[in-house]
Amino acid sequence: MAAEGHAPTSGEYITHHLQHWQKNFSFENAKQVGPVDFSVFNFDSLLFTSVLGLAALFLLWLAARKAHAGVPGRFQAAVEILVEMVDNQAKSLIHNEKSRAFIGPLALTVFVWIFFMNAMDMLPVDALPSAWTGYVASTGHDAHHAYLRVVPTADLSTTLGMSTLILLLCFFYSIKIKGLGGWGHELIAAPFGDHWALYPFNFAMQIIEFIAKTVSHGMRLFGNMFAGELVFMLIALMGGGWALTGTGIGLAIGHVLAGTVWTLFHILVITLQAFIFMMLTLIYLGQAHDAH
Repeated sequence: MAAEGHAPTSGEYITHHLQHWQKNFSFENAKQVGPVDFSVFNFDSLLFTSVLGLAALFLLWLAARKAHAGVPGRFQAAVEILVEMVDNQAKSLIHNEKSRAFIGPLALTVFVWIFFMNAMDMLPVDALPSAWTGYVASTGHDAHHAYLRVVPTADLSTTLGMSTLILLLCFFYSIKIKGLGGWGHELIAAPFGDHWALYPFNFAMQIIEFIAKTVSHGMRLFGNMFAGELVFMLIALMGGGWALTGTGIGLAIGHVLAGTVWTLFHILVITLQAFIFMMLTLIYLGQAHDAH
């Protein structure tokens, strides 16, 4: 992962782990140029997002398939508690029963899916990247450029993609519930009032609100997961320093203690972030049903 002939410095180690496995649209390995580059996509995020999404759907399908009217087992009881929690939140925020038939399962899927993606942060930092590096080296390719990030929610393109989808659903339900004309009138008549002189200001405020909600929805999840991922990398450096030097037993002890404490705390973080994203999804879709 470092230049040939020496062990990676702390900066090189972190820089390598923060680099995505990127491909262009010809499906060739590529590297992003500039803060925003639409000519490449983060293939690792797409891969793990897809696999974990299928895992979330399989888990929920399995729970539905095994459900029975008798005394539930632990798995069924856990899923029933989760379903009831999401259903109660959906009923309190979305009063249209027809819409809730789709939005409730959507919110449940979002919660489980994001929890699974967040939980990838709990894996040892070098486990999957090292295995991937070894595989690339075995194929005769340059292993120094074998990049892999395994936490999809620590990728801004993933979280903003999900929040943008929620925005599109808000547009859909706004039109479905209020009609195109009704929603169009709402865009120019609220929040300052239904007067022709206020229409430009109302419309500008509505656009700003949509952009702010979407960006903050995605950035909140990304920021927390990126910070958590970075802390795990810093903790891994403590153990790496001890392994390379063979001295400083305090580094080894600190690595174990800090890793254990941060992992236990992170269980709360990944669950809370999944819950917050789910709740904001319900809130924003509920707002799309309300008239201003």
